[in-house]
Amino acid sequence: MAVACGKRVLDSGWIAARSTEVKLTGIQLTTTNPPSVGPKSPWMEAVVPGSVLATLVKNKVVPDPFYGLQNEAIIDIADSGRDYYTFWFFTTFDCKLSADQFLDLNFRGVNYSAEVYLNGHKKLLPKGMFRRHSLDVTSILNSEGSNLLTVLVHPPDHPGKIPPEGGQGGDHEIGKDVTTQYVEGWDWICPIRDRNTGIWDEVSISVTGPVKIIDPHLVSTFNDDYTRVYLEAAVELENQSSSVAGCTINIQVTTELEGDVCLVEHLHTQYLAIAAGKRVHYTFPQLFFYKPNLWWPNGMGKQALYNVTITANIEGHGESDTRNQLFGFRKIESSIDTKTGGRLFKVNGQPIFIRGGNWIVSDGLLRLSRKRYETDIKFHADMNFNMIRCWGGGLAERPDFYHYCDIYGILVWQEFWITGDVDGRGVPVSNPNGPLDHDLFLLCARDTVKLLRNHPSLALWVGGNEQVPPPDINNALKQDLQLMPHFQTVIEGGGKKLPVSTALSDYLDGTRIYIQGSLWDGFADGQGNFTDGPYEIQYPESFFKDDFYKYGFNPEVGSVGMPVAATIRATMPIEGWQIPLFNKVADGYVEEVPNLIWTYHKYIPYSKPSKVHDQILLYGLPTDLDDFCLKAQLVNYIQYRALLEGYSSHMWSKYTGVLIWKNQNPWTGLRGQFYDHLLDQTAGFYGCRSAAEPLHIQLNLATYFIEVVNTLPNDLSDVAIEASVWDLEGTSPYYKVYEDLSIPSKKTTRIAEMTYPKSKNPKPAYFLLLKLYNKSDYSILSRNFYWLHLPGGDYKSLEPFRKKKIPLELTTQTFITGTTYEMEVLVQNRSKKPDPSRHSTDQNNFVTKIQHMAAGDDDYDSTSELQPAITNPQENDDDWTRKGGFFRSMSRIFSSETDGNSMRVCEVNGGDVGVAFFLQFSVHAAKDKYQEGEDTRILPVHYSDNYFSLVPGEQMRIKLSFEVPPGVTPRVILHGWNFPGGHAVHH
Repeated sequence: MAVACGKRVLDSGWIAARSTEVKLTGIQLTTTNPPSVGPKSPWMEAVVPGSVLATLVKNKVVPDPFYGLQNEAIIDIADSGRDYYTFWFFTTFDCKLSADQFLDLNFRGVNYSAEVYLNGHKKLLPKGMFRRHSLDVTSILNSEGSNLLTVLVHPPDHPGKIPPEGGQGGDHEIGKDVTTQYVEGWDWICPIRDRNTGIWDEVSISVTGPVKIIDPHLVSTFNDDYTRVYLEAAVELENQSSSVAGCTINIQVTTELEGDVCLVEHLHTQYLAIAAGKRVHYTFPQLFFYKPNLWWPNGMGKQALYNVTITANIEGHGESDTRNQLFGFRKIESSIDTKTGGRLFKVNGQPIFIRGGNWIVSDGLLRLSRKRYETDIKFHADMNFNMIRCWGGGLAERPDFYHYCDIYGILVWQEFWITGDVDGRGVPVSNPNGPLDHDLFLLCARDTVKLLRNHPSLALWVGGNEQVPPPDINNALKQDLQLMPHFQTVIEGGGKKLPVSTALSDYLDGTRIYIQGSLWDGFADGQGNFTDGPYEIQYPESFFKDDFYKYGFNPEVGSVGMPVAATIRATMPIEGWQIPLFNKVADGYVEEVPNLIWTYHKYIPYSKPSKVHDQILLYGLPTDLDDFCLKAQLVNYIQYRALLEGYSSHMWSKYTGVLIWKNQNPWTGLRGQFYDHLLDQTAGFYGCRSAAEPLHIQLNLATYFIEVVNTLPNDLSDVAIEASVWDLEGTSPYYKVYEDLSIPSKKTTRIAEMTYPKSKNPKPAYFLLLKLYNKSDYSILSRNFYWLHLPGGDYKSLEPFRKKKIPLELTTQTFITGTTYEMEVLVQNRSKKPDPSRHSTDQNNFVTKIQHMAAGDDDYDSTSELQPAITNPQENDDDWTRKGGFFRSMSRIFSSETDGNSMRVCEVNGGDVGVAFFLQFSVHAAKDKYQEGEDTRILPVHYSDNYFSLVPGEQMRIKLSFEVPPGVTPRVILHGWNFPGGHAVHH
């Protein structure tokens, strides 16, 4: 029986072997001598998608290059020669076609070129990492049995050599090819030995009828108030048959509402006659929508997505081909802001203050998967980021990456494959004219645009990192990516000639601006000078000062990124568990001297001699790995929260956006990351999450003024601020309330100075809790907790504070579906709250209310302490906690006793009073016996917050979600600064 039309991914059953160890030809392998895995066979289970090195690691032919110094034990392609990493990949598939069906064999990404053999027939995949290949194999298909497929993959032509001193991009030879450039090593990664050779993206087969649909192009246009929206759609149709095809092409748009697929409208049907062997381009009439749900970036609203289905039906055949695309109605505009000089982005007419980061690749061995991508992108949304920059030395990211950016509302800056270090400068001086084959570069660029252009998350194209492409490539990209008239408002200067055509078929994209380089046209100084950075530790107050960074949009500013101790133990032998030496230098600063393994993994220190004193030593000299990593997390949190708060403090007055270098590491690196390669978050993750709230209360660390950052489109009125200082003895020597405030939209508002450091006898180290309230219902709109020291001081008094035993109560509700756990933990600091009446002499109703609520007075409803930070007051759906309190709501949700659901109360006893400081949850596999260095963590885990602190009487609700491997029982543990041993919360 013939198969139905559609695509099937070939993602399992692959085997591989080194070409020099296979004595058979591709024709023999796919006819008389198919290979198999065996004791004496060179063939092994392959990783597809992935790289040759990923396959070798999986089969333990080479050690894990991300562990310790084991990368040094793997031969580099510069020493082995290209044949050593030239590999055969083999699989089989079944597919029975009817007489009028056709089959394409598709490769969405091969690095760098390949020979394909199917059932004894040879086809070539020409060079270029970022191009798709589609082979018509209908005539060579075996419809009655198994089809034998083997692919011989060749490495890049110019893999280059690694100079002894390392450097950015090795000897830069890799830049002569159209491929990833980071693979010769950078200051954040060591060389990838096979240069990412392999079948690195999806392989599939596609069954169609006589007519197939090629590269649909979808564009939405709007009237001025975004109520009247038009969908424009165009496709190419190819008649693969030897006779005229009568084709009915139709388009429909559906949306999902409350779990039911709701047909919006069967929008358009058209009959076409397509000559044999010909391609035609068809543009649908504009399709009209009135007030559709719009797609918004993270923090600005919902990510409404519609499913656009284009179908070709053939007379006498039925369905010939179908394309489905999730599509969001939204308009992205971009211009240079006249006030700041930074690039300003607008989505659906609303200016977006950009807070995001730089991205390399998900994994340095290109073991790419939808599951990993979803975790990566959800992490970015969890941090309240709204943009990712896909850096030019990495990938043109994959459709799965963009799918989750669409889902979670992350705008994407997509760069092409040019970097200044490899394409024009560096030591040795690199190739100044980019890749050798400019036509190949442009072919890959155009194909990439067609692959990605329908994703609403895609915001702009950029020619290269810190470099402009060679003039002919740059001019061609400007021409190819010119804007349709409806989007011409984004063009500055008036010197560009507007295109005459309004036909969608005349545009490669037409909706997104092209910027020639990451330091041009509203980024950094706008002129291409190296004005991004800095890339090392800073004093927290520096980010707030007017002289920190003088340009309007910083595309790269970086800092530290030490992971937790468990990650060090999991990724390094015991020699790598040694913490740095702290050597004093002549000017009184400290130089950190890390062990050799940390140096190899690109550790960046927490000090900058002559510029920044060591920020870890502010807490005292670390005693061991656990102590060092805990203190590093304290610094991570402060560093990155201050970075984003400093930029937000100058929102629109000085800056239009900032991108942190960088969000994550594609290997086990020790710098610039918010979560490590094992997917455990650093405390910097939660510092960013706090600072990038759409509505946020903060302390300006340079002026000590309290500020409210409102990035939302609506003004806030009748709000109040509570500022309380807490000392290490658990008392509150400073308390202020500011009432009847109005907070304008799209602005940072200065409220009042926090004067405690100027008071009589202030403590050398203290805590500050800021809360922004909605006075109408006492809900908390934003909460921010600081630990601070007096000018010129330190945090060493926090060391004896670790011995405090603060009583906690933790009430845990668990809901289990299969292997997925959803947990909510209500954490309460049970130490006695100071008498609120001493701060309420004026008997102000609001002040009295919130103080008694925080003190746990039974006569007052304390539900406001349980409110999450509201990302958009007008669109908040999570108001169930206001209707009767947390426990009544939880009992309503989980009222029926079902297997796997439980509510548990855990008490941590203690007789001291004070702040429960720097609390952190982690999830582990419960075991009876543990080996030293064994990593029992279950990863990844999504937390609503972590590394949090609670003042006396305060409580907070934390959500956790994670998947548990089969047969494993999870154990949730709570650690903290003054809870060093950890406490089991759920088992």
